[in-house]
Amino acid sequence: MSAVATTAASERDPHRLGHHGSGPHPGDHGPSPKRIIVGYGFWIFLLSDFVMFSGFFASFAVLSGATAGGPSGRELFDLQNVAIETACLLLSSFACGMASLAVGVRNQLWTQLSLVVTGLLGLAFLVLELKEFAELIAKGDGPQRSAFLSAFFTLVGCHGLHVSVGLLWMGTMMAQIFAKGFTPNMLRRFMCFSLFWHALDIIWVAVFTVVYLIGAGA
Repeated sequence: MSAVATTAASERDPHRLGHHGSGPHPGDHGPSPKRIIVGYGFWIFLLSDFVMFSGFFASFAVLSGATAGGPSGRELFDLQNVAIETACLLLSSFACGMASLAVGVRNQLWTQLSLVVTGLLGLAFLVLELKEFAELIAKGDGPQRSAFLSAFFTLVGCHGLHVSVGLLWMGTMMAQIFAKGFTPNMLRRFMCFSLFWHALDIIWVAVFTVVYLIGAGA
């Protein structure tokens, strides 16, 4: 009779979410895998980064009209150049996704090739952004020109700094994967890098929309 009752309870709650009967309790399964713990911790880091960028976005929204008699976004922004930047970063995110597939099947050649493409596209994005900054500063429209430009350089420059860190991280990781192979440690590091790179892509889409598209049309 008890066996029948246990079977019935098992059918009602196959994964023992309710912890009924004499089945194992959550503690019986041991701690979560290290990959889950690392991924969870890195998500917390990314959320803190999103909070920081939210503050920069709020500052830019408040100061977007504070040009101090200087040029506004409509006069400064070259949307064609920014569109090329955006295409480079979106394509780099796609290449990073291809690298994830190559890592999944433990293919060293395609992992390295995909990461090289990711890095080159990220570098192209960074070069175009630095070129934009240099041209603005050369015309006297640097961050000291107005509160609007201070907010612009802070927000866009902070994102560019993150891309620079991502490129350094990527180069180091490529060398480590080449030397050590697809060890559990390297798989966790690649997972964190992939999350970081895709997060930069999401933030840039917001920058492109709020700063450039809306700013140029204001």
